[in-house]
Amino acid sequence: MESPEAVTIPVLQQMKREGRKSAGVVAWDFQTAQIADRAGLDFIVVGDSVGVNLWGHANPLEVTLDEILICCKAVRRGTRRALVICDIPFGPLQKGVPYALKAAVRLVKEGGADMVKLDAAAEFPEAVTALTRAGIPVFAQFGLTPQTAFEYGVPYSAQNAPGAEATEAMAAKLVDEAKRLEGAGAAMLDFTNSGPLAGPAVVKAVAIPVIGGFGGGPWLDGRVRLAQTALGSSAKWLDSHADTYVNTAKLSHNAFKMLVDDVRAGRQIKG
Repeated sequence: MESPEAVTIPVLQQMKREGRKSAGVVAWDFQTAQIADRAGLDFIVVGDSVGVNLWGHANPLEVTLDEILICCKAVRRGTRRALVICDIPFGPLQKGVPYALKAAVRLVKEGGADMVKLDAAAEFPEAVTALTRAGIPVFAQFGLTPQTAFEYGVPYSAQNAPGAEATEAMAAKLVDEAKRLEGAGAAMLDFTNSGPLAGPAVVKAVAIPVIGGFGGGPWLDGRVRLAQTALGSSAKWLDSHADTYVNTAKLSHNAFKMLVDDVRAGRQIKG
């Protein structure tokens, strides 16, 4: 059942017009979705990053549509207020527009997604238009990757270095991509590695919300973060000194050690 204060695409667009930032997380399960929803997150993205971050795949390309659907259904069941966005995994979009449309329909109809996310959408504007015409809102991803940075003549490692800025020529090309995606019908943009020069320029150039995840910044209309990173819950955080909001990996590690100690000592188990 939808909450009366449910976040919708018009709500996110109004937040942009008013200069209010929207916040989201990438999550893949019912419990995390419930917590994120109650905390006031505006949107939850069910990403194909689940393959690498949760299932131990070598890369996200291994994730299938059926697998993403399982995650999308779980997040939908745990969400009442936040907008649910689901990735179309690698495959359908690359095969052609009819396949992308069929996949999107499944994510909306079976998975309960409010919106679908298309990676590398700038290369497939016709797919953005086809999905939009079918009544399926699109979160269109574009921006700097190792491949596009090479095309723009900018070293990718330099672009990601602290304080590095895009060139004006590259920023102009990214603005053009953003406008074309908006013209194709995209409801929101996922701008990767936006940078403090190209980021504000894109935000100003389009009327739709521009969200930043990987390599994003406060100059965008909103931010999305892996729930695992915000929670410090993946195993890598056991040995990490990077800044996060909480380190639940270490808390979990200590709790498991206490469980082992209780069992081996014959004590009553807590909880």
